[in-house]
Amino acid sequence: MPESTNPSPLSDLDEWEDDLQRRYPESEKEPDAFRDYDAGTRPSVKEFYRLNHRYQTLKFSQEKRAEFLPLKKREMTIWEALEYLNTLVDDSDPDIELPQIEHLLQTAEAIRRDGHPRWFILTGLIHDLGKILCLYDEPQWAVVGDTFPLGCRFSEKIVFHKFFEDNPDSGVPGYATRNGIYTEGCGLDRVTMSWGHDEYLYHVVKDGLPDPALYIIRYHSFYAAHKEGEYAHLMNDHDRELFDWVRKFNLYDLYTKSSERVDVDALRPFYDELINDFLPGKLSW
Repeated sequence: MPESTNPSPLSDLDEWEDDLQRRYPESEKEPDAFRDYDAGTRPSVKEFYRLNHRYQTLKFSQEKRAEFLPLKKREMTIWEALEYLNTLVDDSDPDIELPQIEHLLQTAEAIRRDGHPRWFILTGLIHDLGKILCLYDEPQWAVVGDTFPLGCRFSEKIVFHKFFEDNPDSGVPGYATRNGIYTEGCGLDRVTMSWGHDEYLYHVVKDGLPDPALYIIRYHSFYAAHKEGEYAHLMNDHDRELFDWVRKFNLYDLYTKSSERVDVDALRPFYDELINDFLPGKLSW
């Protein structure tokens, strides 16, 4: 009998993000190509990546796009989606101290304090809303995790690269080359990425936000590119320009979590106005 693809090795989705902070500490200098990311990794995170790298195939990603990108699951405003995401938190989990909405507000408020554009503040607030995929009974490995291109050779700088040995795409000759099914400099918009919350939310909000915001949402988990410098050969000039925003956002995404409570009611009028400026009314999810 084949193994189940729906176990939940992580106690919560924040466990993956905690491991990212371990891999990419704030004081990090230029990445070393020979760092051992396996060292010190929790067994649950390691199991998460084993499943992710085994099952994220080009066919799987295409099937999930066909399933979810018609955006017919729900109709919700952004604030309703934030409240819906809060239901993902398990009240019995002692490691979760703050609701998801407060973590997102911490990110947005840090961006706001630094004087960034209003669209950047809103991006901080909503960037993880695609995690509601878990509430559609999607497995963790198909919702979070580092994202990467499919249909071409898996970069050795993707964390736990060895687990790709069990990915069926590794045995497809046409996918085993540097460019795979793509052409040099084709642009990331023509590249099929592994499926997850980034790609899903991008399609929900793509008609309401400027390009830098959409790049942040779509590629903020593409760590092989914006932290390791991989896959530049698939990018065009537009990609390279906008990835500067992804790198800038990454600092806020990873390092703004705090145990200090956020006064959601006091902040809501500002964010209601901000949401209405860019993504008013109910959206299709």
